[in-house]
Amino acid sequence: MQKIIITGGAGFIGSHVVRRFVKTYPNYNIINLDKLTYAGNLENLRDIENEPNYRFIKGDIVDLEFINSLFDNEKPDAVIHLAAESHVDRSISSPLEFVMTNVVGTVNLLNAARQSWKGRYDQTRFYHVSTDEVYGTLGEDGMFTEETAYDPHSPYSASKASSDHFVRAYQDTYGMDAVISNCSNNYGSFHFPEKLIPLAIHNIKQNKPVPVYGKGENIRDWLWVEDHARAIDVIFHNAKAGQTYNIGGHNEWKNIDLINLLCTILDKKLGREVGESARLITYVTDRAGHDLRYAIDATKLKNELGWVPSITFEEGLEKTVDWYLANEEWLTNVTSGSYQQYYKGQYNNR
Repeated sequence: MQKIIITGGAGFIGSHVVRRFVKTYPNYNIINLDKLTYAGNLENLRDIENEPNYRFIKGDIVDLEFINSLFDNEKPDAVIHLAAESHVDRSISSPLEFVMTNVVGTVNLLNAARQSWKGRYDQTRFYHVSTDEVYGTLGEDGMFTEETAYDPHSPYSASKASSDHFVRAYQDTYGMDAVISNCSNNYGSFHFPEKLIPLAIHNIKQNKPVPVYGKGENIRDWLWVEDHARAIDVIFHNAKAGQTYNIGGHNEWKNIDLINLLCTILDKKLGREVGESARLITYVTDRAGHDLRYAIDATKLKNELGWVPSITFEEGLEKTVDWYLANEEWLTNVTSGSYQQYYKGQYNNR
């Protein structure tokens, strides 16, 4: 039985990866390691929490003693590393938290894996899940490829770029089997509502202002989270050691166009007059160092491993809206307490 530690498995993307591996590979032993910060929620995994091949362990990857003990006790065969501080706005206000989790935490995992896997690097794998933000920003043309030079512009992207470099260094220096993927913006169910799409859905439903940075002209490449989980599955099982793959939806949208589409969908689903939700759009001061455009070239992943997105953005967005409208209890639970305090500090002064 293959034992895999999935870090950050109670988070948005991580919970989809955990669910996919638990359900698809019943002969694997899946350990979900999560600190359960504001963005980690075990309610995301209620449907599989009693599966015989699944276990949850609460812990912090920054705690070196804990991580070493975990590897000594569990002796995993692989790590799929998703645990990270991931919100750019939070990185601007608290950069050291991002350095500790995203850089120090990753190195702690690498060190523990290196010690545990000595003599069997050919039977183990360290899969590091990263972001397209490490590449910086694009103009009107061009796309990020696996050969694009790193040019991070926020504390978040800088911390992820650093962790990517450490993973490659451990592959080259120690001979560990390591792979990396850099993905575009994700959307879908169980997304914590500090990010654009769930925040907009929640606010539109509540008839609250929908904050849009600047003029809403920033462009992102959007990918349905379940397609991302499927790509991680494909890369984990089929990529050669040392390889990097970009994962993207070939699906660029200006933020303001995306918000207007959400408004149209929600007007219809909530029985509102056309244009009613769009009146909630509120332009706020632009984020510091806000990258203009991201666009992923996922040709390598398609040509080498056969992965392509399974649904269109319009289909995925409608599925996402339906999920949030049907899961009001989940949304209420995660938007209470500390999240509300953060939200007020982030947007109410603009």
